[in-house]
Amino acid sequence: MAEAVAGPLSDVARAERAKRRIWARPGSTHDRIIAVARITLPASVLILVLALGFAPLTSGRDISFVLSKDRVAMAKERLRVSQARYRGEDNKGQPFSLTAKSAVQQTSADPVVKLDTLAADIALQGGPATLTAPKGTYNMNNQRVGLDGPVAFRSADGYRLDTHDVDLDMQTRKLASRNPVTGTMPLGNFSADRMTADLDGKVVVLNGHARLHITQRTAKSAK
Repeated sequence: MAEAVAGPLSDVARAERAKRRIWARPGSTHDRIIAVARITLPASVLILVLALGFAPLTSGRDISFVLSKDRVAMAKERLRVSQARYRGEDNKGQPFSLTAKSAVQQTSADPVVKLDTLAADIALQGGPATLTAPKGTYNMNNQRVGLDGPVAFRSADGYRLDTHDVDLDMQTRKLASRNPVTGTMPLGNFSADRMTADLDGKVVVLNGHARLHITQRTAKSAK
C-alpha cells in the first residue's frame, strides 16, 4: 500500500500554523473569550427567561390618568333610594309598611334613614290605618319613626287624629310629641305641652296646660 509523504511546508503555511498555536496557547485571547462566555451566556439566558415570564403580567396594565378634584361631584350620602318601602311587624305580629318618595341613608353604620313624603300603613285591631307626614326618619334598629311637620292619622273605622312633630313606635303603635302640640280628634280640638296616643286603643293623653274644645255633634257621633 502506498503512503503519501507530505512535502516541506511553505512559508505561508508555517505562518498560519504559528498563529493557530498562539491562539490555542493557555492564557491566550481565546481562553479569555471562553471564560467570559461561560458567565455572560447563562446570565443572558436567565434574563430572557425572566422577561418572558413577567411579560403577561405587565402587558396591557400600564394605565394612567389625571383626576381633577374640582370637577368631581362628591356624594354626601351612601345610599339614596326612590320610592322606598320598608316592611315589619309589631310586638303582636301585626304587619306595617313604610313608603317614601325618597330615602337617604348617610352611612351603612347609621341605622337612621331620612324619608321624604312618607306614609305608613298600619294593621290595627280595629282594621287598617294610614299615617302620613311630609318628612321624617326611620330607625331600622328599633323601628321608631320620627314625623316632622303636619301628621295625619286615619283608621278604617273613622277615627282620625291630626297633629305635628311626633315620634311613632311601630312596635307598640304609640305616638309621643316632641314639642307642645295642637290638633284635632273625633272628640274636638286639643292643645297641650305634651301628648301621647295609643293608636291601637284610640286613647290620647294630654299633659301640661291641656285644653280640649269638645264639639258636641262630633262627640255624639264618635261615641
